[in-house]
Amino acid sequence: MKAITFNTLGSPLDVLVVSNIEKPSPGSGEVLIRIYSSAVNPSDVKKRAGPSPGLLDHGFIVPHSDGAGVIEAVGLGVSASRVGERVWLYQCQYSRRFGTAAEYVSMPSNRAVTLPAATSFDEGACMGIPAMTAHRCVFSDGPVAGKTVLVTGGAGRVGNYAIQWAKQAGAQVIATAGSLKAKEDSLAAGADKVCTYSGPDLSQAVLSMTSGKGVDRVIDGEFGENLQGVLDLIGVGGVIATYGSMQVPEPSLPFRKMMFLDLTLRLILVYAMPEEAKQEAVRDISSSLDGHLLKHRIAHRLPLDAAATAHELVEKGGFYGAVVLRV
Repeated sequence: MKAITFNTLGSPLDVLVVSNIEKPSPGSGEVLIRIYSSAVNPSDVKKRAGPSPGLLDHGFIVPHSDGAGVIEAVGLGVSASRVGERVWLYQCQYSRRFGTAAEYVSMPSNRAVTLPAATSFDEGACMGIPAMTAHRCVFSDGPVAGKTVLVTGGAGRVGNYAIQWAKQAGAQVIATAGSLKAKEDSLAAGADKVCTYSGPDLSQAVLSMTSGKGVDRVIDGEFGENLQGVLDLIGVGGVIATYGSMQVPEPSLPFRKMMFLDLTLRLILVYAMPEEAKQEAVRDISSSLDGHLLKHRIAHRLPLDAAATAHELVEKGGFYGAVVLRV
């Protein structure tokens, strides 16, 4: 079968190749999926770029954790009724060599979730890392109904779904945006207010929007860079749920200030989420897809052979929505 592989770390054009590899067979508790769409997430790009200790210890890698397709066969212990089922996949290339950038993948049955007929394969491929991370950010510390939630980078992959989850759950949502297009995307996702400021101006704007009370929750993708400003706009007893800190990888914490705010700091990595949290996210995603409640953004659709170009696009950024390979 055709697959994208790499056996060394580096730039996409240097290391990603189109290969013919053996078609997998489903093991016990597994399903075999014919892949139709494979999403390219920042974490996929980072793993390929390196350093990723131990990643290549057992041979080449087929990248990408998220995807969507149709179950063609099942292993021992899995009901044959699943054959023919449309599914979206998550955690496919976590602690595994074989991801979704291939014509077929075999993986645990519980990581292949029913995809409603009205949801496209491209959209289904977006449900893993972005939608599940956003779900955990919003709901990790209890209900948000009646609370004010600030989502930094509301037009980002995670931020956009976080706005939707928080708004559907009854929160007032404020988002930050760095451009007119980002502002429009955040409003379309359901944000009540969008702030285009940063730094001290952001804090003043948010405090004005909340009549001086500040926000109850902050969902943030650049923790170290944004922390000082966030501490000026979050209320006592607030929660900071963060899923990234690329600009300031090793931030220092103003402990005394955070302590007197009685803050909760929630660090979120989708792969490390408790299994219960993963299943809660899956249930809510399934319910929302059935009810047509989630909006999805696909920025780029490319053929499988263009995987290197897809990785370059994700590295460069500057667009809003997912990058999907059509297999």
